[in-house]
Amino acid sequence: SSTTLASIANMLKDHRASIAANFKATFAALELRLDKMQTTITEHGQRMDSLESHAELQDQRIQALEERCDALADHNAKLTAKTIDLESRSRRNNIRIIGLPESIEGPRPTSFFAELLAKVLGDQILQSPPELDRAHRTLTAKPQPGSRPRPVILRLHRYQTKELIIREARKRRGKLQYQGTPIQIFEDYTPEVASERAKYRAVMADLYNLALRPALFFPARLQITLESGVKKRFSSLEEATTFVAKYQQTSRPD
Repeated sequence: SSTTLASIANMLKDHRASIAANFKATFAALELRLDKMQTTITEHGQRMDSLESHAELQDQRIQALEERCDALADHNAKLTAKTIDLESRSRRNNIRIIGLPESIEGPRPTSFFAELLAKVLGDQILQSPPELDRAHRTLTAKPQPGSRPRPVILRLHRYQTKELIIREARKRRGKLQYQGTPIQIFEDYTPEVASERAKYRAVMADLYNLALRPALFFPARLQITLESGVKKRFSSLEEATTFVAKYQQTSRPD
C-alpha cells in the first residue's frame, strides 16, 4: 500500500512538472507572440504617424497648387480678354460681306470689291471706290458648287469710311443686293465677340417687330430707343428678355 501511494505521488509529481513545463512553454510562446504583436503595433503606429504627416504635407501641397491654379486661371482670363481686345482692335477697319458668289472677284479682289461697294451703296454714299488695304475670302476650304459661299473680309484704309459703310448697311438691312443677289455687310468681329453678340439675335428680332430701334454696341451691349426717344441700355441678355416680355404685354391691345 505504501509503495502504491509513493508511486502515485511520484506520478502526480511528474504530471505536475509536465503541466508546469507545458504552461511555461505556452506562456513563453504567448509572450513571444505578444512581443511580435507589440512590435507590429508599434510599427503600424509609426507608419500611421508617417502617413498622417505625409497626408498633411500632401494637403498643404494641394492647397498651394489650388491657389496657384486659381491665380493662373485669373491670369489666363486676363490674358484671354487682352488678346480678344487686341484682336478686335486689329479688326476695327474690317468689314464682312455675306452672300457674294464664289470666284466673282477674279485675280484682283481689292479693286473688284472696292468698285462693288461703290456700286452697291451708290454715289451719294461713296463718291469713289474706297481704298482697301486687303481683300480675301475667309480662310476655309472652298465650298462645293451650290453650297453657301464663303464670306468676304475687306480691310478699309480709313476707319471713317468703314463706319460710313456700316451705318448705311444698317439702314438698308435686308435691301442690299449685287446683281440681284441679296448681300449683307457687317463688322468683322472675333469669334468670341461674335458668339456673345449672336445671343441677342432673337431679342433684337422681337425689338424690331415692336417697332423699337435696337443697337448692339461693342462688344455685346444692347441699347434700344423707345418711341419717346429715350434710350435704354441693358447689362445682360436676361434683362433684355424680361423687358421685351413686359413690353409685349403692355403694348398688347385689350
